[in-house]
Amino acid sequence: MFRNFQLPALTIDLGLCARQADPNAEWIEGDGLGGFASGTVSGIRTRRYHALLLTATAPPTGRMLLANGFDAWVETPGGTFAISSQRYGSDVIHPDGASRIESFEHEPWPRWRYQIDNGLTIEQELFVVKGESAIFISWKLVSLNDADLKLKVRPFLSGRDFHSTHHENGSFKFVADQNGERVTFRSYDGVPAVVACSNGHYTHEPTWYRNFVYSEELARGLDAVEDLASPGVFEFSLSQHPAVLMLAAEGHAMTDFESIETRHAQVRTIEQLRRQYFSSPLERAADAYLVNRGKGKTLIAGYPWFGEWGRDTFIALRGLCIATGHLEEARDILLQWAGTVSQGMLPNRFPDQGEQPEFNSVDASLWYIIAVNDYLLAARKQPTLAHDCHAKQLCAAVEAILAGYNEGTRFGIRADRDGLLFAGEHGQQLTWMDARVEGREITPRIGKPVEVQALWLNALAVGAKFSARWEKLFEKGRAIFESKFWSEHAGYVADVVDCDHQPGVIDLTFRPNQIFAIGGLPLTLLSKDKARRVVDAVEMLLLTPVGLRSLAPGEPGYMAHSVGGVAQRDASYHQGTVWPWLIGPFVEAWVRVRGSTAGAKKKARARFLPPLYEHLNHVGLGHMSEICDAEPPHTPRGCPFQAWSLGELLRLERTVL
Repeated sequence: MFRNFQLPALTIDLGLCARQADPNAEWIEGDGLGGFASGTVSGIRTRRYHALLLTATAPPTGRMLLANGFDAWVETPGGTFAISSQRYGSDVIHPDGASRIESFEHEPWPRWRYQIDNGLTIEQELFVVKGESAIFISWKLVSLNDADLKLKVRPFLSGRDFHSTHHENGSFKFVADQNGERVTFRSYDGVPAVVACSNGHYTHEPTWYRNFVYSEELARGLDAVEDLASPGVFEFSLSQHPAVLMLAAEGHAMTDFESIETRHAQVRTIEQLRRQYFSSPLERAADAYLVNRGKGKTLIAGYPWFGEWGRDTFIALRGLCIATGHLEEARDILLQWAGTVSQGMLPNRFPDQGEQPEFNSVDASLWYIIAVNDYLLAARKQPTLAHDCHAKQLCAAVEAILAGYNEGTRFGIRADRDGLLFAGEHGQQLTWMDARVEGREITPRIGKPVEVQALWLNALAVGAKFSARWEKLFEKGRAIFESKFWSEHAGYVADVVDCDHQPGVIDLTFRPNQIFAIGGLPLTLLSKDKARRVVDAVEMLLLTPVGLRSLAPGEPGYMAHSVGGVAQRDASYHQGTVWPWLIGPFVEAWVRVRGSTAGAKKKARARFLPPLYEHLNHVGLGHMSEICDAEPPHTPRGCPFQAWSLGELLRLERTVL
């Protein structure tokens, strides 16, 4: 028989829980394959992406959410006490487990302490295994107690695409195949089964839990209500030994262990040692974005919803891999992408469901060349990589990109007679400012965008190291860049020149893209005086503690907050919204115009890094957000775990300052 879960009208004060962290702050555990586990400090799922077991069926794509969460409670002689909470319709929170959280830690993995009754304390921890789509969850009694304590855990399952929500239906299969410590749940045909191993006893009690509500999805104007299936309950005798539960996607469950307790102890030790290998929590956080792609490597642009993005990958790996000295990983990623060059272009995105890659970016390929240059310079200092034969393959990709751009490729991308690069056509968004609303480009930037020229000239300079054919084109473009873009009347650099491919038409909208003429790339393209004026103007109009605004206040279309539904948020995406990743180019430019002296670097470190470090303690714990509001308090928005935001912080910390 199926039971209908009856929700009592119970609310709790979340301000009382998770005393060492914001209850709404989020944690992430990546599996190195594209899948992950994620949730909040309070344990209440606020996103449809929060999950215990989210697997990539074709790493790193084809992501499916298999196990969403669980309810857990402890039965004692003095009563039953919940150690979990869920949010349901009408903003009802039940049960009251979140109110019992005594402390929370996210290093080296998420760990909670629950204060139960009469000094009874239970510790819960979980971690995801690197390279396996599997999660281990354990509970142990911390305080001494002779009472008979039983822990009961009821998992919630779906088996859906990770972007969607799940609803009660007659097709869900509640069958549970039991074999000793192992229970296998097969939710739907064509969906990987969930394999559960525990040192407890499983009782089959199938039921639906209805109307979970995800507050973050509500705020984003997206589908925010979900029903989940729960096949049964795992029961553990907590007073006798710690409880262990492993959930794994079918094909990832290890079968050669003596017991789940033994396997848990082994894997926990291995994971602990692996995480201790990293020199800092920032570097350990960076590892979450490195994932397998076939036999190679790639980067996830951001969690929980982004996949592989070319532009993001090449910007991020400069900090995540190269600045941290993980050069073999950087090389493997660059090699993986080297084979995807088409007409001089690299894909900007590999869709999650395996559709054809999208070649719709002018700058992704140029950022690739910058990353290759960073890698080759770093590799020369490492004996094992100094004469790496793969360098020829990387240089060939650089040559193919430059040749394609020089001769002309998709979307009007071609070298002009002045040595600069034309790009763009109506109906396409080729720069990083790529938002569209109802088919309309918010920032078309067709012509010669300033950061694209900075990238192009830097890429030509890199190419000239390997082939003399690029020297004259580079010299021509560099000689004209300043006169083309500088506006003496405005006192700064134009955002786009030759707009809509019309010579002499200039867009003087004040945006952060001009900073790339001074920082963020190997070359400075402005004279000393003009460079200082640009940096000062950007500092005055765009700088916030967590990054640069994408548009100056007072400019037409400026939006102070990135809130509302999809269309409203997309319209604000590059119209004032702060981007933390831009702090890297800015601080580098700020130091350069002050002579890159030790004193300038010391001052920059003291001034610009502390707010970024503080950000790590909020929202995505240990990570940097994708975007923030343009105006104070600069509320974080978008992805709470963003690769290029963290990457630029690491690059600043390790190579710039």
